[in-house]
Amino acid sequence: MPHTSSLLTFALVALGMALTPGPNMIYLISRSICQGRTAGLISLGGVALGFLFYMLSAAFGITALLLAVPFAYDTLRFGGALYLLWLAWQAVKPGGRSPFQVRDLPADSPRKLFTMGFVTNLLNPKIAVLYLSLLPQFIDPEHGSVLGQSLTLGVVQVALSLTINSIVAVTAGSIATFLARRPTWVVIQRWLMGTVLAGLAVRMATEARR
Repeated sequence: MPHTSSLLTFALVALGMALTPGPNMIYLISRSICQGRTAGLISLGGVALGFLFYMLSAAFGITALLLAVPFAYDTLRFGGALYLLWLAWQAVKPGGRSPFQVRDLPADSPRKLFTMGFVTNLLNPKIAVLYLSLLPQFIDPEHGSVLGQSLTLGVVQVALSLTINSIVAVTAGSIATFLARRPTWVVIQRWLMGTVLAGLAVRMATEARR
């Protein structure tokens, strides 16, 4: 098991990233609004399979990497910090797009909905970088099995992401209507999330190796 502090901090990072608009959230919102909540939840099933693929691939790959290259931890740590700063900028930059600006999508079969959810997540650079750059810096090789720690952190990320995305998929229509009537909330959400992500990036970059 990871250190309790590492587990809680990673959970905060994973929550922040889950709340930050990306391909998964935009797809699920558009699908839910265009085809209904059931379609959104079926698509979320495909997204969940994509998370499982990344979690297992990263867990075994990270185990081999950290055992073979001693300075890989710091390389991945700084890479993760830079990525968080990039996400922070995407949240606050002028002209940022709200994920609730819906894309028109045709009605698809349950099988295609599931497949598209899986493919969307598989091709999502945010998730790829999360597992390759962010997750490793919360692993301490001296605190037990690297593989076990990787899987534990992965389960936390998947649970948080699926919880947030399921809520978004079910309430997409209501949230879209609320934000359309209160555009100030969009600005507040963007700056709050940008501030949180920037703070996490600074902490990650300045944290000494455990």
